[in-house]
Amino acid sequence: MKRAVLFLLLVASASVQAASTETAIFAGGCFWCTESDFEKIPGVLSAVSGYTGGKVTNPGYDQVSAGSTGHTEAVKIVFDPDQVSYAQLLEKFWLSIDPTTKDRQFCDAGTQYRSGIYPLDEAQMNAALASKGALEKSGRIKGPIYTEIVTAGPFYPAEGYHQDYYKNNPVRYKFYRSGCGRDRRIEQIWGKSAGH
Repeated sequence: MKRAVLFLLLVASASVQAASTETAIFAGGCFWCTESDFEKIPGVLSAVSGYTGGKVTNPGYDQVSAGSTGHTEAVKIVFDPDQVSYAQLLEKFWLSIDPTTKDRQFCDAGTQYRSGIYPLDEAQMNAALASKGALEKSGRIKGPIYTEIVTAGPFYPAEGYHQDYYKNNPVRYKFYRSGCGRDRRIEQIWGKSAGH
């Protein structure tokens, strides 16, 4: 009897935990950098590097980086909406990319590095479109915004060595990020308050 009660309590606890999380998918160029930026946000429980937006099933890095799959490097984020809202994640996303460039981010060029927001439901789509509209009206960005907003399709996790790359290879990661000019460009667009 005690085991049955304990089991039911564990199942109920797991259900409550599962119900209290949400998922978001963003593409901000290099997924190592996007993953790193989002994992620093309180309320983000995990960020997984991967591929989305293309036509090839279960693509590999070599395929995607060659630009032939239609996929872009992206990050799937699981977050606690009681700690951070989807709208707040959208704000963080904009401040971590250059929305003024088409089919590239920083030193990485090609459709596989395009920026994008991939809503998983109507509420996320409405929030994403509203955030883009607010950014356009704000005057903070000169010229068109090329970041695509497309309903999420399949997301394919990248190979294991790409996950938590910034933690597992900190020297190489810092060298890449600095050499790519990501933070310098973000500061030019958004100012020092972008905080990366």
